[in-house]
Amino acid sequence: MSFLLGFSAFVCVFPFLYVIIISFTSEEALVRDGFQIIPDQWSLDAYSYLWNMRDQLLQSYGITILVTVLGTVISVSMIALYSYAISRPQFRYRKFFNFFAFFTMLFGAGMVPLYIVMSQVLGLRNTIWALILPLAMNAFYIIIMRTFFMRSVPESILESARIDGASEWRIFLQIVCPLAVPGIATIALFTTLGYWNDWFNALLFIDDPNLVPLQSLLMRIENNIEFMRQNTQLGAAAQEIYSTIPQDAAKMAMVVIATLPIAVTYPFFQKYFISGLTIGGVKE
Repeated sequence: MSFLLGFSAFVCVFPFLYVIIISFTSEEALVRDGFQIIPDQWSLDAYSYLWNMRDQLLQSYGITILVTVLGTVISVSMIALYSYAISRPQFRYRKFFNFFAFFTMLFGAGMVPLYIVMSQVLGLRNTIWALILPLAMNAFYIIIMRTFFMRSVPESILESARIDGASEWRIFLQIVCPLAVPGIATIALFTTLGYWNDWFNALLFIDDPNLVPLQSLLMRIENNIEFMRQNTQLGAAAQEIYSTIPQDAAKMAMVVIATLPIAVTYPFFQKYFISGLTIGGVKE
């Protein structure tokens, strides 16, 4: 059993380790030998190529971290409040708001109305809020948290607090939230991953180079490399620039840069993540 668990863990981790190995492989070895677990020639050319863009990369890192932290706090707060309200039987309109959240899981307005609302109605184009608000509410996470609150927060505890004179805000902050830490942490992890990996909203709403998040910047760098690869026949200058770029190694280095920070933070959420998925899954 231990061997199977260890093998499964290795299978999960190996692709990322392989990406790291390729990012440290010289481009000549990749062209000559292809992808190898132990390359014949190691190199830092891919990271040197990205280091030349360090100013823009650091700025994009800052934008992504700001969006991820601020967006996660806003999103988790809104989802937790909404879910807690519709999980309580004494809330008169909970069926309507349950249906309202569920309806958005089945039907969406589409990309064009979203663009019109964000850019023309709200005027959020080229602002940080264009990267935060579209992902702030998620109906699926609302359903998960609603079930979690119903299964893990007994109504008798809340009634005792009300008898003692506690307000609804105090009950939520001092009683409900501590009991719901695993569920909140699970939603926070999902939301953090969503904000960190988001590039599509930047593609739609961001033209200002000072507001480009990390994922969108890496995608643009990769597109530039691909453009030069397909258009080397345009001139000797383009051929010379293209020959100095570690193409495959640079792509893998971009994967490492984008993935490593979020992978390092995952172990801190792991115990809450497992507990959050299992609690509420048993019906009595």
